[in-house]
Amino acid sequence: MQLIKKLFTSLRIIYFFISILIISFFFTNLPSSAVEVSSIEFIGEATLPKGLIFKKTEVGGLSGITYDPKKNLYYAISDDRGQKAAARFYTLKIDLSKGSLNKSGVVPVSVTTLLNENDQTFRTGESDTEGIALTNKATVFISSEGNAEKLINPFIKEFSLSSGREIATLPIPNKFLPHKSSEEGIRNNLAFESLTITPDKKHIFTATENALIQDGVAAKANIGTPCRILQYNLFNNQPEKEFLYQTEPVTPFLNLTGKFASGLPDLLALDNQGHFLSLERSFTGLGFAISLFQVSLEGADNIYNIDSLLAVDSKNIKPVQKKLLLDLRNLDVLLDNIEGLTFGPKLPDGQQSLILVSDNNFNSLQRNQILAFKIKIETPLIRLLRRLLPNLNR
Repeated sequence: MQLIKKLFTSLRIIYFFISILIISFFFTNLPSSAVEVSSIEFIGEATLPKGLIFKKTEVGGLSGITYDPKKNLYYAISDDRGQKAAARFYTLKIDLSKGSLNKSGVVPVSVTTLLNENDQTFRTGESDTEGIALTNKATVFISSEGNAEKLINPFIKEFSLSSGREIATLPIPNKFLPHKSSEEGIRNNLAFESLTITPDKKHIFTATENALIQDGVAAKANIGTPCRILQYNLFNNQPEKEFLYQTEPVTPFLNLTGKFASGLPDLLALDNQGHFLSLERSFTGLGFAISLFQVSLEGADNIYNIDSLLAVDSKNIKPVQKKLLLDLRNLDVLLDNIEGLTFGPKLPDGQQSLILVSDNNFNSLQRNQILAFKIKIETPLIRLLRRLLPNLNR
């Protein structure tokens, strides 16, 4: 009997090592190293008080957010163009310690005013700050949409986390700059909303919220828009690649106002190989349509050298790949103007948290809404382990 038990034990050990060898072979020969979001679960909502005044500023316009794991704090950029207070970002505490977010789980702890290269605050209308991303150097990159109507260029600048002082500016390719002819460049209020840095801190990505004028139409009811994802190399701070991102067409629901807006307000890097979460947000006439996608740059064409998509046969351009993860309209939540997203800390059960924030436009009818999710991200190795070792979790 003991001999049989030893034999079975030996066979199990041999099986284990053979499985590891098989896994190693498959893993090193995979055509794709894509991570995969296998599940996403809503775990709570919080709303900041309307008209909240903090440090003599009105808290609002929260258009982008980034997480600082060393301090367990969040930095949220306001898109106030200097009309309520100078350009700024807020430091927030978001309590996920119990694995969920309750209604009072978000608290502002400080506000940082942005200073330009001359150590002066930005003048009213000079900036429209929308995206924010944390580096590993105690700095943040912040994107501004500029103002196409007033020929104010968009920007991506690096600021000190502690003082708010400008440190560096990334060059913006000419095709994105507003032009006095109004025949090329960004559309007003539809430019660089998104900003994300890869985990290895080697690349930063932004994207236009809608098509450049020379690339195609802005989003309309039942019509999507061709956006550009722009990749920078953070070793030399230079732009190096661009990719076509096509937004989904959205059908308005009971649109009594006649107003409609839709686009790409944020991206979040999942890894260093060109995989992201993307956020698409639309105002449909009656409420908001918000969707989360998983995005891959694999196989997408680099369109950096194409100044106008209308000047080429864009049907031959391979866009980024997209997969719908969640239509937030399926949640039992009254959605507001969701514009930003970031990963948060690991939750008590070891799963990854995800935070979304809304821009209330400093409108009394809207809210500073924060949504929390539990998200499961699997690597190719984990998926192979599950496939080849079905008893792994037993």
